[in-house]
Amino acid sequence: MIEVRSVSKHFGGVHAVENASLTIETGSITGLIGPNGAGKTTLFNIIAGNIKPSSGQILLDGEDVSGLEPHVLFKKGLLRTFQLAHEFSTLTVLENLMMVPDRQLGENLMSAWFGYGEVKKQEAEIRERAMDVIKFLNMGHVAQELAGNLSGGQKKLIELGRTMMVDAKVVLLDEVGAGVNRTLLGEIGDAIIRLNKERGYTFCMIEHDMDFIGKLCDPVIVMAEGAVLAEGTAEEVRNNEAVIEAYLGRGLKNKTPREMQLADDNPGADG
Repeated sequence: MIEVRSVSKHFGGVHAVENASLTIETGSITGLIGPNGAGKTTLFNIIAGNIKPSSGQILLDGEDVSGLEPHVLFKKGLLRTFQLAHEFSTLTVLENLMMVPDRQLGENLMSAWFGYGEVKKQEAEIRERAMDVIKFLNMGHVAQELAGNLSGGQKKLIELGRTMMVDAKVVLLDEVGAGVNRTLLGEIGDAIIRLNKERGYTFCMIEHDMDFIGKLCDPVIVMAEGAVLAEGTAEEVRNNEAVIEAYLGRGLKNKTPREMQLADDNPGADG
């Protein structure tokens, strides 16, 4: 679904991403991990069109989309969520979802004046789809609640719900588990798995919680110092000597069970 070919991004003398290549297979849930400063977020921003690469190519479903703007990629089916939720706080959950579809007739002044019937028909269809999404995510009890009043985890569910309001090919999830309690994190994980298995969504996710990664992701790609270091199952990368060295700066024999996660447990850092 996505192919990253020898992508680099330089900010002056800082090489945030250096000759990185990876593949996100259609229908997979791919994990992207690495120590803080490894280049994960920069690479995500390049794939999503938020920043342009210094060199290299990004292919989406075989098409070169390098450097395209986010709204163009949105129309091609590439969506992303953010570590900090970007909800419309003064709109309800339902209204937040109804905002998503592109080219709504009601946004055109002439259509709103002279095509009122068609506007209302389309609005009813969008509302129905939004309610289906709310039901899928088990958020019916907060459908009419202002999004700004929700918990951090519920706001992450809204972000996930937005991706369901359009025909997404691939969704980039940026630390969907950050700041979310374990119960709600389990619900988010279950929703991601269902979207993958039942609706064919392809996901790539940056995440620091190795247990969450292990539950959802195969394969897991590890970045370090702007480059791809390793790839495999969660268990394989946990036991990869080069990965452990990148996280801890020392060998496997000295590893303790949660050190890899704790070494990377600073969501405020740009990585």
